[in-house]
Amino acid sequence: MIADEMLDAGLEDADDDDFDAAVEVADAELPEGRYLDRELSWLSFNQRVLELAEDPTLPALERSNFLAIFGSNLDEFFMVRVAGLKRRIITGLAVPTNVGRAAQDVLADISRDAHTLQLRHAKAWQEQVKPALADAGIEVLGWSDLDDEDRARLYEYFQSQVFPVLMPLAVDPAHPFPYISGLSLNLAIRVRNAKTGRQEFARLKVPPMLPRFVRVPRDSGHLRYLPLEDLISNNLGDLFPGMEILDHHAFRLTRNEDVAIEEDETENLIQALEAELLRRRFGPPIRLEITDDMDDLTLDLLLKELDITEQEVYRLPGPLDLRGLFDLSRIDRPDLHYPPHVPTTAVAFQPGDNNERPDIFASIRKGDVLVHHPYESFATSVQAFLEQAAKDPHVLAIKQTLYRTSGDSPIVQALIDAAESGKQVLALVEVKARFDEANNIVWARKLEKAGVHVVYGLVGLKTHCKLALVIREENGVLRSYSHVGTGNYNPKTSRIYEDFGLFTVDAEVGRDLTRLFNELSGYAIEKKFKRLLVAPLHLRKGLIRLIDRERRHALDGRPAGIRIKVNSMVDEQIIDALYRASQAGVPVEVWVRGICSIRPGVAGMSENITVRSILGRYLEHSRIFAFQNDGAPEVYIGSADMMHRNLDRRVEALVRIVAPAQVAELEKLFALAMSDGTSSWWLDGDGTWTRHSTDADGAALVDLQDKTMASVQRRRRSRAVR
Repeated sequence: MIADEMLDAGLEDADDDDFDAAVEVADAELPEGRYLDRELSWLSFNQRVLELAEDPTLPALERSNFLAIFGSNLDEFFMVRVAGLKRRIITGLAVPTNVGRAAQDVLADISRDAHTLQLRHAKAWQEQVKPALADAGIEVLGWSDLDDEDRARLYEYFQSQVFPVLMPLAVDPAHPFPYISGLSLNLAIRVRNAKTGRQEFARLKVPPMLPRFVRVPRDSGHLRYLPLEDLISNNLGDLFPGMEILDHHAFRLTRNEDVAIEEDETENLIQALEAELLRRRFGPPIRLEITDDMDDLTLDLLLKELDITEQEVYRLPGPLDLRGLFDLSRIDRPDLHYPPHVPTTAVAFQPGDNNERPDIFASIRKGDVLVHHPYESFATSVQAFLEQAAKDPHVLAIKQTLYRTSGDSPIVQALIDAAESGKQVLALVEVKARFDEANNIVWARKLEKAGVHVVYGLVGLKTHCKLALVIREENGVLRSYSHVGTGNYNPKTSRIYEDFGLFTVDAEVGRDLTRLFNELSGYAIEKKFKRLLVAPLHLRKGLIRLIDRERRHALDGRPAGIRIKVNSMVDEQIIDALYRASQAGVPVEVWVRGICSIRPGVAGMSENITVRSILGRYLEHSRIFAFQNDGAPEVYIGSADMMHRNLDRRVEALVRIVAPAQVAELEKLFALAMSDGTSSWWLDGDGTWTRHSTDADGAALVDLQDKTMASVQRRRRSRAVR
């Protein structure tokens, strides 16, 4: 075919326009309907989270934690993805989705699947997890389950700790319907005036600053809890004296909370963002959750006042908002949690024979260091690297990107310490990181006050790459120490997010990072990098060329293979390149945590593509791209998912791993993940994910995260013995 001839003609040396033209011709030959819908695929991902909560072999408090994660995930999905679809429909910009269907049709499918999942979520709590907790001595009760002594003690708590902060809001001709904040839990209350007989409506917000589950204060041998809204509901007489309480029901509203800023039209990004964050609070409603016992009169009032449709109503068994289970999940019952995994210090950074604190820079000079979090400690690697750089008198400058971190982060403090000691410090802060905007603005200003040069990246792009560069003077020569990671510089999430980070003193990487930082903070435009692939200009094209090289190897009878690990696989150009590789006989293995639009195993298109997903105690977050390359493997790690936003609207960076031992380590991890003996979900061509957690005899399959932790611990013990 013409496409094959063009792609086989050594296009790694051709112009980009020629390469793009060849790809377009090749893509035109692929069948229609070759992508799975990204929104429905996301719901399938959250279903996999729910399946963990439903798994009776997992510890009970971990199951309740997965229920909370499911709820939190779904909230964000509605606030961003569903909100985006609705906005496109309302504004008339309802362009086709990635599967070529109208946004209205996709929205209807989302509503159908989301209703099913939310009912399943509520049922999992009521019929599975709640009884499992009760069997283990942790009871979540209703008011009717309490005796008089329990109620009396809880009433004392209500009077002293709850009643003073409650704010009932009447709705009548003198009091308009109140503003309902997004994700707040509320009570809709109907009362009758004892004097006039007139029925009235009131709204009461359940205070979010109070514990969602109130401890029942009596020692019965069990931990007993009552939902806060139950306590309030059963003491409404104190809030409405002289009124007859006719009815009360819980409800919860989700609003559009996506932020859109026209950066080209604003002179001050921070001020524009702060204004937009204020507007976010008043975004239009997109989902109304109500308890299944709500009467039609109350529902009709809510529908009218909130301007919401029946399709957007989710009628559920109580309690609503199971994110509150995060509180229960922190109960100190080791027997109801995963067995502890204690992160170890990476071998290269372990203390010497005298247990002295290691010299991080000396360790990196011995060779590239690849660290795997949370199996290997963030505190003794990334954090120690920056803290040592801040204190080292030979360090002249530190440059770092910051996407998400905590305000009390030792990373931020290290940058402040470095600036205050007279070092040149550049922090590229991404204030547009979704739902972290306000926090990022606060600590960006804190950095500025300490003398750190804070910049906010390029107009129209989010800076998502995870980069740190330390410039150190050694014997009159400047040397660059680089860190390129797959995860955020956040000590808190580093304990639960699975990520890789590469430390290197390689001069080529140092020059690449220097050029990239200059591009991000100034006006330099460096189009080519040596050991990095950088978005938005070159990452997608670079990966497509690498994928196509494997295709040509296969056609020539040479060893070929592609392995990709990402959070999301949506980008059509990347997917089409993988389809073409599969058609040429290249084995393609995709390890994806969340969304995946690939249809694997379709005859004539993708029969050589395998897609697996792994979820567990840690959030699989690293991105790996491995190519067999005729026996000379090339492997990259970095920050980029295969989504339009990552490849077109973000600054992302992948770095090539060159140490043979580290390449082998990543290949071994991939082999374990894709093994039929490892517990995982398998995707088929129609978009169905099937969990494989036991073998034919019912025995549990290998848990990849447990296995990886054991492997890391063995490596440490082996080093100690040596």
